Amino acid sequence: MKKHLKKLLVLCLVLGVFCACSKKEDEKKTDVKQTEKKEEKKSTAKKVSKETVFVDANYVKDVLDGKVKDVKNFVIAEVSWGEVDKSPDYLKNHIKGAIHINTDTVEKEPVWNLRSPEELEKSLLNYGIDKDTTVILYGQNTGCARVATAYLYAGVENVKILNGGLKSWTDKNYPVEKEETKPTPVKEFKTKVPAHPEYITSIETVKEKLGKDNNFQLISIRSENEWLGKESGYTYIPRAGEPKGALWGKAGHDKDSMDFYINSDGKYKDFSEIKKMWEEQGISTDKQMSFYCGTGWRGSVAFLLAHENGLNASLYDGGWNQWQMDDKLPVQIGDPKSKDVEYKKVGDLSKDKASKDPACKE
Repeated sequence: MKKHLKKLLVLCLVLGVFCACSKKEDEKKTDVKQTEKKEEKKSTAKKVSKETVFVDANYVKDVLDGKVKDVKNFVIAEVSWGEVDKSPDYLKNHIKGAIHINTDTVEKEPVWNLRSPEELEKSLLNYGIDKDTTVILYGQNTGCARVATAYLYAGVENVKILNGGLKSWTDKNYPVEKEETKPTPVKEFKTKVPAHPEYITSIETVKEKLGKDNNFQLISIRSENEWLGKESGYTYIPRAGEPKGALWGKAGHDKDSMDFYINSDGKYKDFSEIKKMWEEQGISTDKQMSFYCGTGWRGSVAFLLAHENGLNASLYDGGWNQWQMDDKLPVQIGDPKSKDVEYKKVGDLSKDKASKDPACKE
């Protein structure tokens, strides 16, 4: 009888230990689930892929608040030409924590092509950016698109543009400040620059492919007057016209606007509208597309829109400015669909087509 009681006691002890362990395991699982639920509540941000370039103010706010799980390190910047004191916005109001980026750090005159890989890398490091940094840009004009394109070309893996600019931020009463935030430089970019040379097309490649490669399309992102050769669009570009064989992807009603691409609220149109506009202009989104403008700003907008939608796109970096510097290159004056179009050499063009008013840097 005693033996049976001992066995029963041992069995009860074993069962007690087992139950206690099971209870602790259940409690641990419950704690994990509760933590996960808390994290889910904390991180309400919609996940955005690295390929996506244009993002809304809510996403940017979530990044600043640390709610976007896949963003560990970020730099947010207001982009404009010149140093901080030349910015039309920065010292009046900018997104809290934003630094200022000068467009001159990615391009240089007289052609206004992108700077050398060494110069780009040095600039990125000075701004505290390496390949793994999430970079969020905004600005009054298409200069931020130019910088975004340069950074993607260099190798920054996650580049965003705040769709709608500062207004879309202040409309939501999100925090702004006037005091300058200075960047914290880093020492290593972590990959060879440029990591994506395919995003930029040189004038040599355009000359080689235009009119000879049926899969290659050179697309002008300029105003109608520039497209028709009535004006150059810039005070420092004396000749007007387009490379022979170029297609027109439109831009805005004048050299300073992009209203074919932007809604009245300042945000970019749905890509389906832009794609339809391109197709109506005879542009095939199934072929290679190389966009350009005068010096690269407006062309960068079209490149980024095509790029984030998975199309085979690049930016012809030299634009009309570099093309009109070579007297031997072929030019079209007027719409090629019209019987009034003229074909000439650059050297035959008049040098009185520069804009009389201050040119948009775009």
